[in-house]
Amino acid sequence: MIHRLVQILITLPLAVLIIAFSVANRAPVRVSLDPFGSGDTALSVSVPLFLLVLGCLLVGVLVGGTAAWLSQGKWRRRARLSREEAARWRHRAGEADRKLPAAPGLPALRR
Repeated sequence: MIHRLVQILITLPLAVLIIAFSVANRAPVRVSLDPFGSGDTALSVSVPLFLLVLGCLLVGVLVGGTAAWLSQGKWRRRARLSREEAARWRHRAGEADRKLPAAPGLPALRR
């Protein structure tokens, strides 16, 4: 419930800001991919400013997320190996528990 309320309190104003930014910056701008000649229209495109800004923001989020995911690979691998090792030890403990007879007067350790 609280999580949903916080999500709405953050998402709604952010959406309003993005919509207001998009409406205010509809004018087209020319983006040229040629660093030496700005007059060549073959390597340029005209797009609305808000699309350019939001597109750059999206690319930045994707590149940053990918970099973070790749840099955390060793920790995910370590966690996976630890889970597998814990499963092996649980299996061995279960096997040992089944093989050992219960001592007289003590409760069995079976789960």
